[in-house]
Amino acid sequence: MSNVPDDLYYTESHEWVRVEGDRARVGITDHAQAELTDVVYVELPKVGAQAEARGQIAVVESVKAASDIYAPIKGEIVEVNEALSSNPALVNTDPFGEGWIFVLQMNSPEDVKQLRNAAAYRQAIG
Repeated sequence: MSNVPDDLYYTESHEWVRVEGDRARVGITDHAQAELTDVVYVELPKVGAQAEARGQIAVVESVKAASDIYAPIKGEIVEVNEALSSNPALVNTDPFGEGWIFVLQMNSPEDVKQLRNAAAYRQAIG
């Protein structure tokens, strides 16, 4: 059974969102990292890039496959997790902590209400 923290929001494409004021910290879920298996590379977005909701913004590559990462909501990339450049396995070992991927300055913080809560995400992944 995947770890699904109750204090986060989730997307259909398995990204998680932690709201931090008017910013959103984003990573991939425990379920997603388990499906990918060993992450070997993370292509981070560029700071300053404009993200469209559900638009492709980053890539995570594992020994099995490459997987696009989508922005959960609209905003500007204000921070990326540089630690993933030298240690992409953080996505596997600590997906909700040190394995975060980027931070968005949200255009409309109320957009997170359109994402799934933990109970809905648990139901979606079975």
